[in-house]
Amino acid sequence: MRKNATQVKLNANRVVVGTLRGFDQFMNLVIDNTVEVNGNEKNDIGMVVIRGNSVAMIEALEPVKTQ
Repeated sequence: MRKNATQVKLNANRVVVGTLRGFDQFMNLVIDNTVEVNGNEKNDIGMVVIRGNSVAMIEALEPVKTQ
């Protein structure tokens, strides 16, 4: 698993995993080091911008550390 990995579930049962780099008030996301996961198949797709209306769920894959 990648450090600071975030899983994003999209419409049409699509899932991507990567590092969340930014977002805005419309929940548009910028994800870096992105891997599209489709069953056992994984496709490395690099940096992507995901439109907010395509996002069904966002999940941190490791605990967020606070100081």
